[in-house]
Amino acid sequence: MDARTPQIAELLLLIERELRQQGWWSEASPSAKALASQEPFCVDSMAFEEWLQWIFLPRMKVLLERGAALPKVSGIQPMAEQALAERGTRAKGVVMLLGEFDGLIGGAA
Repeated sequence: MDARTPQIAELLLLIERELRQQGWWSEASPSAKALASQEPFCVDSMAFEEWLQWIFLPRMKVLLERGAALPKVSGIQPMAEQALAERGTRAKGVVMLLGEFDGLIGGAA
């Protein structure tokens, strides 16, 4: 098991909690077409927070549960800053947590 697994698992839970607290968590899944987007962050078919909820968090949880290799690099924070810019200070928590995630992934041993 990767030594970072517990920290990453905790960050994923904190990201979910922050999305819920901001009211950016949806009970309704995007369409199959939206989920099948081939664009980075599904920019053509869903909002960034939807991508976090329906693509990023589930994929990362599967990797952790299976003990699979984690990505070697991550650059989600800059995308979050850009995608959530109009949300102002409300996005600060999510952006900060994604920066922590990027740092942990980038610190691969």
